[in-house]
Amino acid sequence: MPRYSADTAVPVAFTLNGRAVAESAPPRRLLSDFLRHDCGATGTHVGCEHGVCGACTVLLDGEPVRSCLLFAYQVAGRQVVTVEGLAEDRGLDDLRAAFRKHHALQCGYCTPGFLVTLAAWLESGPEPDETSLREVLSGNLCRCTGYVGIVEAALEVAAARRAARDAADA
Repeated sequence: MPRYSADTAVPVAFTLNGRAVAESAPPRRLLSDFLRHDCGATGTHVGCEHGVCGACTVLLDGEPVRSCLLFAYQVAGRQVVTVEGLAEDRGLDDLRAAFRKHHALQCGYCTPGFLVTLAAWLESGPEPDETSLREVLSGNLCRCTGYVGIVEAALEVAAARRAARDAADA
């Protein structure tokens, strides 16, 4: 990559939630800030800005990543999906309904990060296992719920999706 000064804008072209984005940003602009302020993807929340809390989790080429740990230019040519994109394209209706049913959210600040993390986990077709789920969720922090509702909601959706896949295969 060419050298840029801190004041020089760099080109940033990638796919966001299925749509092409071609903007420019200062070289040190974090992806989380770029998504929120330049792209209007405000569902990506910024919590700790150190990659610890998981509130800013997005999918980068299908894998969950902390958008506060990446510069915007680092996603050039790649696919980024935010919670808004998941809601539009992947039907999070069952997961959102389970969150409501199991009281898996209170203030809601951490919820987008949990939903994105869980969407990736559920996409992998897991066996509904509490131990592996808690390991997957260990990178997302919630100060309100105590995680019980989140775990119950995710296990319910995983089991339902697994049953639907098994029924389709039979």
